[in-house]
Amino acid sequence: MANSVSMSQSIAGRYAQAVFDIVKDEGGLDDLARQTDELQNALDESADLRDLIASPLYSRQQQGGAIGALAAKMELSAVLSNTLQLMARNRRLFVLPQLIGRLRDLIAEERGEVTADVTSAVALSDEQQQRLTRTLADKSGKKVKLNTRVDEGLIGGMIVKLGSQMIDSSIRSKLASLQNAMKEVG
Repeated sequence: MANSVSMSQSIAGRYAQAVFDIVKDEGGLDDLARQTDELQNALDESADLRDLIASPLYSRQQQGGAIGALAAKMELSAVLSNTLQLMARNRRLFVLPQLIGRLRDLIAEERGEVTADVTSAVALSDEQQQRLTRTLADKSGKKVKLNTRVDEGLIGGMIVKLGSQMIDSSIRSKLASLQNAMKEVG
């Protein structure tokens, strides 16, 4: 399993690097960042799209036609559209999620940005997001972009992952620590 994940990341990495290099030379990183986000949203929202890229039941032609129509409808750049078409012809669309992730990493690195994954018990207000962004930017010395999600199972508090660091201030985590401490005493 780990070997297939590594292979998928390697395949996606090569496509992503090629797209990134071409678009960077053309000065279109902002458009690429927007299109990458839109493509991720499409993947998140469409079970049909996820099925199309993962299912071996679709032929190369069917995948190519569908991904071409999607690229045209989303008005993706020629570079990104052509890359997706090439991936369809080579039966590599299954690495699309890894391609998106790698493109996001390359764009963020170029811009000096870092992404913080924030999981909170309740949705954060705009003011809370801005304060958290400022605090993390001061701590990291880089521009911070937040990826937020809600997990009501945390009860309260939040979990912040910034690079290799993780800060878990959730009530669930504190209760688990307390429970472990009580087991050790008794």
